[in-house]
Amino acid sequence: MTNDIRPLVVAVDGPAGSGKSSVCRGTAARLGWHYLDTGAMYRAMTWAVLAAGIDPDDEQAVAGFAKQPDISSGVNPYQPTIEVDGIDVSEEIREDRITSAVSAVSAVPKVRQLLVQKQRDAAQTAIRSGMGIVVEGRDITTVVLPNAQLKIFLTADPEVRAQRRALEQSADGAPAVAAVQATEAALARRDQLDSTRQTSPLTKATDAIELDTSTLTLDEVIAKVVEYAKQAAQ
Repeated sequence: MTNDIRPLVVAVDGPAGSGKSSVCRGTAARLGWHYLDTGAMYRAMTWAVLAAGIDPDDEQAVAGFAKQPDISSGVNPYQPTIEVDGIDVSEEIREDRITSAVSAVSAVPKVRQLLVQKQRDAAQTAIRSGMGIVVEGRDITTVVLPNAQLKIFLTADPEVRAQRRALEQSADGAPAVAAVQATEAALARRDQLDSTRQTSPLTKATDAIELDTSTLTLDEVIAKVVEYAKQAAQ
């Protein structure tokens, strides 16, 4: 753990499978800072929408419901948590049904408005308490925290991203070729939805550092981000 640099807000964007969660958690742990997974917040909202029996494609219904669930995110990089009305949904939000619906729910302006405020509050709380924070998502550098001292856009080749995500989802070692192909198709669809939505689309901020993780190990990527943070703190 490194505590010899001043607290910063590190904003990290990138498509699914680019390594954001592992990199951001590892970086926050290395620096002794807070960590916030904003994607988990949108997944938690999606879980709540489905639990309430609401069609995730019904924008008006989702918007009307969005204020009801109390979504709470833990910021410990070693054990991040996500709760809805006090219920731990950390495992449930990774289910396929959530993955299939989260783009629709997260595209609703009211949902984004509510969760973006929670995300900004978390960053402010960390800095005020003398802690840095690493925040990951898809619109962090452009919308949520445009004044972050360090902005990074993580990316990777589509095939590499699919391999990583399929491996995460495989229960018994290396995933089958068909599973990787299906995952790549699903990621391509998610990219299309995220990059073309009207509200807070996935884009690279003009002042963000682009970091291609295709040929790098996790430790190598974390080391690079920590070095960027040290430079930004000077």
